[in-house]
Amino acid sequence: MNRHRLLERFLQYVQIDTTARDGAEHYPSSAGQLELGRLLVEQLQALGIQAVQNEHGIVLATIAANVPQGDDLPVVALCAHLDTSFETSGAGVKPQVIYDYQGGDIVLPGAPDRVIRAADNPELDGLRGCTLVTSDGTTLLGADDKAGVAVIMEAVAWLMANPQIGHGPIRLVFTCDEEIGRGVEKLDLQQIGATVCYTLDGRGADEIDVETFSADLATVVIRGKNIHPSIAKGRMVNALRAAGALLARLPRDRLAPEATEGREGFLHPYEISGGVGEVNIKVLLRDFDTAKLAEQAELLRSEARAVMAEFAGATIEVQTRPQYRNMAEGLKREPRAVAYAQEALRRLGRTAKLTFVRGGTDGSRLTEMGLPTPNLSCGQHNPHSPLEWACLDEMVLAAQWLVELVQVWAEKSK
Repeated sequence: MNRHRLLERFLQYVQIDTTARDGAEHYPSSAGQLELGRLLVEQLQALGIQAVQNEHGIVLATIAANVPQGDDLPVVALCAHLDTSFETSGAGVKPQVIYDYQGGDIVLPGAPDRVIRAADNPELDGLRGCTLVTSDGTTLLGADDKAGVAVIMEAVAWLMANPQIGHGPIRLVFTCDEEIGRGVEKLDLQQIGATVCYTLDGRGADEIDVETFSADLATVVIRGKNIHPSIAKGRMVNALRAAGALLARLPRDRLAPEATEGREGFLHPYEISGGVGEVNIKVLLRDFDTAKLAEQAELLRSEARAVMAEFAGATIEVQTRPQYRNMAEGLKREPRAVAYAQEALRRLGRTAKLTFVRGGTDGSRLTEMGLPTPNLSCGQHNPHSPLEWACLDEMVLAAQWLVELVQVWAEKSK
């Protein structure tokens, strides 16, 4: 695998601002995603791969089988998303490359008060001698998911340069707006035509995410009565105060992301806007048990009713909509998806760790839609944060994994 080329691709991709815009009516929600998509099409075509960017900004590419009766083999899709989280700026990313990391804390040069502390990142201790990449601390890095994009691009570049490596048909899919829950909104599974798909959107190395949260989004609208404060006595109903009361009533020692771990679910208010007359709050509902999302929604509605009783004249509406579902059940219907990924790592002398992720990927929705899609590691760490970092060595391992994986599918499917 070409480490230098992989690093150069990654550094090029993270410097394109592809921040998803929550609430945007158009798809994709930001122009940078179109820019990155166009670049990928150019690079894929330069490799001799048929690639297009469709009217929605999604990049689709096809690599033909190169083994006898290859067209009859299952189509394996590889997927990553172009956008980055809106929670931290992705504009003007200035990547810092740390060669031969020797351990200890990492000070970010653009914001010296921001430090990637070894105590908070215990995995750093096992990466001494590796090449790490961070931002300068004023933005996120964008390894979520440009590490995945770069890994896929390097893997297919290696396949194209080494035609003796036998594989069946491969489909590449680069989606938009995954970070705002719209990654597969414009995808046509028949157009992809794959038997299995793998998202490259995971932490560290050699992990297969086989279970994710199920997720709903709750939208809370609080309406008060606004009037000039000089004549407000007995007449004003301040929606901001009602919002504060509602947020204060939500659990903080349980059912909150800052108080939960493992398989514990949560309610997470993450965005608030408005004024005296009206306030809008967005709340993430998350649990591995899909049925518990309804319980969380009812808790939110119950607390809203209590606040309305406290603030006479205020009204609170709570609406929920599904976002994605736990991929575990869907993956059981196609056991080869995980088994062949494990076999590919065994052939490389490595052992896969089956994991669950306290979040979701495009793979959650794709699996729900009928395309089994486990998620694979690609060297990400601390996503959505200015303390985000990536490990080039883990990205190389991921690219090697993909090259072996498409061979396993071809050999075992004959």
